[in-house]
Amino acid sequence: MSSLSSKTRAETLLFEPVPAQGDWLEVVYAFPNCYSVGITSLGYQMIWASLATRSDVRVHRWFTDGADNLPAQIDLWGFSFSWELDFVNILNALQSAAIPWRSTDRQASHPLIFGGGAVLTANPEPYCDWFDLILLGDGEELLPEMIEAYKEVRRATREEKLQRLAQVPGIYIPRGYTVSYAQNSPKIKDITPVNDKFPPTIGKRSYRANVLSASTVVTPHSAWENIYMVEVVRSCPEMCRFCLASYLTLPFRVASVAGSLIPAIDRGVAVTNRLGLLGASITQHPEFETVLDYIDQPQFDDLRLSLASVRTNTLTPKLARILSRHDSRSVTVAIESGSERLRQIINKKLTNEEIHIALANAQAGGLKAIKFYGMVGVPQETTADLDHTIALLGELKRTAPKLKLTLGCSTFVPKAHTPWQWCPIDREGDKKLKYLHKHLAPKGIEFRPESYKDSLIQGLLSRGDRRLTALLELVWQYSNGAVPSDGMYKRAFKELKGQIPPLDYYIHDRWQEDDVLPWHHLKTSISVEQLTKQFHQSLSPSELTQTSVEKQR
Repeated sequence: MSSLSSKTRAETLLFEPVPAQGDWLEVVYAFPNCYSVGITSLGYQMIWASLATRSDVRVHRWFTDGADNLPAQIDLWGFSFSWELDFVNILNALQSAAIPWRSTDRQASHPLIFGGGAVLTANPEPYCDWFDLILLGDGEELLPEMIEAYKEVRRATREEKLQRLAQVPGIYIPRGYTVSYAQNSPKIKDITPVNDKFPPTIGKRSYRANVLSASTVVTPHSAWENIYMVEVVRSCPEMCRFCLASYLTLPFRVASVAGSLIPAIDRGVAVTNRLGLLGASITQHPEFETVLDYIDQPQFDDLRLSLASVRTNTLTPKLARILSRHDSRSVTVAIESGSERLRQIINKKLTNEEIHIALANAQAGGLKAIKFYGMVGVPQETTADLDHTIALLGELKRTAPKLKLTLGCSTFVPKAHTPWQWCPIDREGDKKLKYLHKHLAPKGIEFRPESYKDSLIQGLLSRGDRRLTALLELVWQYSNGAVPSDGMYKRAFKELKGQIPPLDYYIHDRWQEDDVLPWHHLKTSISVEQLTKQFHQSLSPSELTQTSVEKQR
């Protein structure tokens, strides 16, 4: 593997690394993708900087296309895991370091392998046999606690280390739990600790301070060249029923303008003229107008501003003007569907009138394009709902003829810890994507569908359990460590027939609310009872939903 030296010479650090002193820990912190993708991850940057500013740690970075010089003896090897299909690169990394894939096969000389990130916090079970420990939730406080706990038992046996780390809230030790399965059924029977050293349930950690994260490095080699990123909000208050970003990261938190956002922006613009404001719903920060006013000052005239997806009814003429003035030609808004009935079922608090107003504001403010996010295969969706999407986009094209309109569209995938975790992937999803494309193209709407086959694989992994570990290892062997095709998953299911449930169980079966789910022992900020209530509400549309249907007619 090549050295990172050529890329690191171009990095501008916004923190001061601390030299390791004394009997320090050797830690490798990996992102299972290439440098340009990994270094653009704000979460990866934050954890790396946290480790690099400790005198009791010497941290080494690893990417698929380059790494720091790694020591012969490593204490801890961590992975920031944010995209399911990167699992092949986790196995590649372990193999390249001569570390056994399975935690139970490792010896005292091997490092403890830990992981964190959205994938593992949501549902670590398909991958959990590869990790000695998993960090659930936010890492700001959890990571330092893990380091301190490890230092206490650094010279102890592997089992003693894991038992000590299991006492840290938010740390999940997979081998500390036994999963039993029902007879003559693919369902899980129970998930229990192997002994009293491991708690019955593990809750994710939530960082509740009002100082959120910002870039710790700026580099021309990132996927977004020379961008400096600032986290404006964490989580989202809208609670769309499919949305992992809302439910998994609760509660909704906002950064202090005076204590976090403005100082962070000042640090960033001192080294680059490209600023990215991040968050699932940034324009719902209660003082977002203040942030806009600050950025709109004359000293920032050459600043290039990028925003994460904007909530539609907050796309004001002022926001559009400021974005246009700061070199943003387009903006992205999530409408999910052109059907108000379906948006009510999703819990998307948005009307068609508000979408029209947002479009008019975008055009008046000088923007050149809008990218809409949509979704097919949502529970209770009908062809009529697709027709409403086609009709709405046609109306929008006529409303703002100067704007380039794009619809990026995915297929609904059930995610853990959301109200629709029990729902299947729509077997007709691919046909629905093609239906939209057929009818939108003549209207001059650019249609960008996500791969239906990729959605099926995401669904498999998002609802998978430990029985899939053998399948993923087999898929890796078929692909020889490269990106596997969908056919390789089908081939692996065929080879393991009778040993694991069929593919349909994971992606197309409707699970029951009283089923023991793979993540049954992992708790988030919202209870199963609340999720169940939301689920049933979505299956029984309210009178308000019926009113919306009448309005569309």
